[in-house]
Amino acid sequence: MTKALTPPVAKKVPHNMEIHGHQRTDNYYWMRDDKRQNEEVLSHLKAENSYCDAVMKHHTALQDTLFEEMKGRIVKDDSSVPVKDGRYWYTNEVSGEEEYGRHYRGLNEEMDAKELLLDVNELAKDHEFYELVELMVSPDDQLLAYCEDTDGRRIYTTRFKDIANNTLLDDVLIETEGQIVWGNDNKSVFYVKKDLQTLLGFQVYRHILGTPQSDDVLVYEEQDRQFYMGLGKSRDESQIFIYLSSTETCDTLFLDANNPCGEFKRPLTRQEGHEYGLEKFGDYYYLLTNSDAKNFRMVRATAEDINDPTKWEEVIAHREQVLLEGLELFDSHFVITERERGQIRFVIHDYQGSSYQLGFEDECYYAGVAYNPEPSATRVRISYSSLTTPSSVYDCDLATGQKTLKKQVQVLGAFSPADYASERLHITARDGEKVPVSIVYRKSLFNKDGSNPLLQYGYGAYGYTIDPVFSSSILSLLDRGFVYVIAHIRGSEMLGRQWYEHGKKAHKENSFNDFVDVTRALVEKQYGAPDKIFASGGSAGGLLMGAVMNQAPELYQGIGCHVPFLDVLTTMLDETIPLTTNEYDEWGNPNDKQYYDVILSYSPYDNLTAKSYPNILVTTGLHDSQVQYWEPMKWVAKLRELKTDNNLLVFKTDMDSGHGGASGRFKSLHEKALEMAFFISLLPERQAD
Repeated sequence: MTKALTPPVAKKVPHNMEIHGHQRTDNYYWMRDDKRQNEEVLSHLKAENSYCDAVMKHHTALQDTLFEEMKGRIVKDDSSVPVKDGRYWYTNEVSGEEEYGRHYRGLNEEMDAKELLLDVNELAKDHEFYELVELMVSPDDQLLAYCEDTDGRRIYTTRFKDIANNTLLDDVLIETEGQIVWGNDNKSVFYVKKDLQTLLGFQVYRHILGTPQSDDVLVYEEQDRQFYMGLGKSRDESQIFIYLSSTETCDTLFLDANNPCGEFKRPLTRQEGHEYGLEKFGDYYYLLTNSDAKNFRMVRATAEDINDPTKWEEVIAHREQVLLEGLELFDSHFVITERERGQIRFVIHDYQGSSYQLGFEDECYYAGVAYNPEPSATRVRISYSSLTTPSSVYDCDLATGQKTLKKQVQVLGAFSPADYASERLHITARDGEKVPVSIVYRKSLFNKDGSNPLLQYGYGAYGYTIDPVFSSSILSLLDRGFVYVIAHIRGSEMLGRQWYEHGKKAHKENSFNDFVDVTRALVEKQYGAPDKIFASGGSAGGLLMGAVMNQAPELYQGIGCHVPFLDVLTTMLDETIPLTTNEYDEWGNPNDKQYYDVILSYSPYDNLTAKSYPNILVTTGLHDSQVQYWEPMKWVAKLRELKTDNNLLVFKTDMDSGHGGASGRFKSLHEKALEMAFFISLLPERQAD
């Protein structure tokens, strides 16, 4: 019955493009509206939403059930583990049906006589979308700065509050990146200003409290638009940092935090291809650097020697199979985050040369150094999760490694970790590389005869690794017999820096091949039934879905494609589109014919053809600042025109949100329920009902 519904049909207006002697015609280019006010565009999006609702109406009860299941596992009254920063301990709490939390501070870990800093529910009450991204208390603990976004475009407004008086200051900073750093004088703040067309942060301003934003002083402007910009403070709080990073090059500037009206300087000369993380603590600068070290090494140097690599003191040498991912400095020890064969571990060092490893027992898991603002602490706080273990917080004694569990997220209902099993496989891809795969399923529902439904997730870009973390939402699939899989394809850094480099630019096809080869192997190994295989990905993972569908549509019964980057070639040729110039080192610059040809070979929009495709659910946000709404909109229109099957193609646009989807702890569950209901409804046994 649902397949008989008539989907929206978009008009075709040929738009011709030519470069490198190659012509393309885009019949749906008209769907781009930077201002998001074109009535024809908005009407078409609303028509797609109505069609999606009509198609899924038959499964409304299932969606509601899934939503209530997921919501029912979440503890309604909850709080974070307090963390000490200076004189105070900080925590946030959430209660009842509220979407957002409240931020508090107190003078002890027990949070006696706690003081309310912000009630986010109150801030969000008049907005369909609300995101709070940063709370920064002044060095003297008197003032609070926070950054908010009310439309999902990631253009932030910064406000200031007098904590004791519970009143807002008159100072308001608009069009910021959502970060601020306090000078040590408690009245100077530094922030990054956004270019409203490209949405890139490219200028750093100094603001003095009590003065209008129009009087703010530009202290640095980055001329190379391939760089992202951020702010920070050194571990010893003596310096303010401007961080600059492109895909393949890093740069840092510093300023004496006690002299905020001074001038920013570079500790290191910018060098193309040099990536590093820099920290200052006491008399030394510490670097994790890729200089002569693809997977990074750790060095240190004094301020006088930092710009001379010949004078760097090597602390941890480069190793071919071990990626150095992070560094946290304490007075007595430092903690290195390492990854080998895809698995994270911590190595705790003292400054005299002794060290020991800190790991966990699960076959595959994620662990990370949490927020540790006090360098004088004798314990390091870490977060831990696995596919079967809910998110946990540990304090680990730096001297002994003894772990103390501070909190584990409670999962309401009948959940027991013992009911589930996780595995790590290494599947051989078509070129011989072994792709790590993380798998989880409910033991009692897993059949070794290859009859289970299977959902495979992937991303594979920017060196970002999707680690195997617990999701209470996924339980709704596992408890219905699904096997859930994360394919750690090339383009991430799961197996080190080379794993990333072999999945980008001219090697991007490896990401798609890995994902397809994993699917085929899992079917062969009987982890999933051939007619019950589903795949999902978002953003660059949405590009993955589009490319995989073009390569091997017959493998998948259904695809979830979320805020997807699908029109790669047209976007990468248009420097007015947000983030384009930052991406050249990821995808290649198509103004160079070599990379034009590479991108053209896989760009999902350009490679749609007249053939059968899987059932597809596409979602986006009208205000998406990362991947513009018109990419999936155009792709859906073209796919409707070309596909030769009768499978479902539904497209849902959140008219109030951006790249991250709906805000709030419960609203986003509706999006998850929609995808799960879509997949479940496509199971052969459901189709027969």
